[in-house]
Amino acid sequence: MGDTLRRVAVLGVTGSIGQQTLEVLRREPESLRLVSIAGGRRVEEMIRIAREFSVEQIGVTNEADREKVHAEIPDVNVVVGPEGLESLASTAEVVVNAVVGFAGLPATLGALRSGARLALANKESLVVAAPLVNSVRGNSLSEIVPIDSEHCAIHQCLANSSVGHPTVRRLILTASGGPFRGRSVSELREVTLEEALQHPTWSMGPKITVDSSTLMNKGLEVLEAAALFGVSVDRIDVVIHPQSIVHSMVEYIDGSTIAQLSQPDMRLPIAYALALPERFDHAWGALSFREAVDLSFEPPNRDAFPALNLAYAVGRRGGAMPAWLSAANEVAVEAFLSGHIAWHQIVPIVEETLAHYVDDPLTSIEALYEHDAEARARARDLIRRAP
Repeated sequence: MGDTLRRVAVLGVTGSIGQQTLEVLRREPESLRLVSIAGGRRVEEMIRIAREFSVEQIGVTNEADREKVHAEIPDVNVVVGPEGLESLASTAEVVVNAVVGFAGLPATLGALRSGARLALANKESLVVAAPLVNSVRGNSLSEIVPIDSEHCAIHQCLANSSVGHPTVRRLILTASGGPFRGRSVSELREVTLEEALQHPTWSMGPKITVDSSTLMNKGLEVLEAAALFGVSVDRIDVVIHPQSIVHSMVEYIDGSTIAQLSQPDMRLPIAYALALPERFDHAWGALSFREAVDLSFEPPNRDAFPALNLAYAVGRRGGAMPAWLSAANEVAVEAFLSGHIAWHQIVPIVEETLAHYVDDPLTSIEALYEHDAEARARARDLIRRAP
């Protein structure tokens, strides 16, 4: 990694990705230095982390939390709110954005404006706000390195190529298929909440686990890949791979397909984003091949899982429509988790919500918030009237 420490900011430090990033940092104290953190309302946890790593700055959500931090660590600089989060993105050479939801957008924009490397785990930045991010990205020396396993795999498979390179034919995102792989449309009308929360590979929160069961998560990843790599959704395919060992692939025009393989372990893409252009000598997710490794692939059943086709249609239309898709899906999943609708109603409610969308090129954060609010209101109204 050279003779100097690389300064790192971890935003969303108290969440799963943030905690695993700290694991990587603990293994590389001679290469990486944590200088700034933010972590929502879990102030006591942030204070503990700040002391362990001797951080310089902490981002909190309100003035009361600022006072708590100052009472415990008087010398640390504390910033507040979205503006503070954006300012933290200019304190480091690598900014890990693991903030959940819209709240992560200021950090993404701040990192891009500062010229830092953005290690991105915040999907919303690219799924719902791609036009805003790309307008900043086009005038920035910053680079985005994705942390999620599928997009990080593509980043690795592209190596020195780009999607715009004439030798690249398509990107191939893999999906585990979720808990309902192989079920028919009629069988899916009877699934329960308990079944939907039983992911076969990953341990995740309830919302993303439900998204995996509908394959909406993969649809959102298609939109994210299109924005991240600057390619149309029609050059991105999805394939079901139940073993979750091949994390994604790139197909070239000569017929070669390059794949990235490992056991599921988020520390691998985190370390990759922190170490580039080098790699750390920690074999997270390594495959031994001392025993047989079975790899199987199949096309997704788009009739049983219409969320995929819906996401592709949204990606072709662009503008603020991805924001509507994300917002309506969040509302529908919340309604399913609280018992107000059945699993099979989630995607139809999202689709019916999208029917009210009017094309908008999306040029400001304020407009984005307005679209988000309108989509949520439409979805909630549909849920209230659902049988």
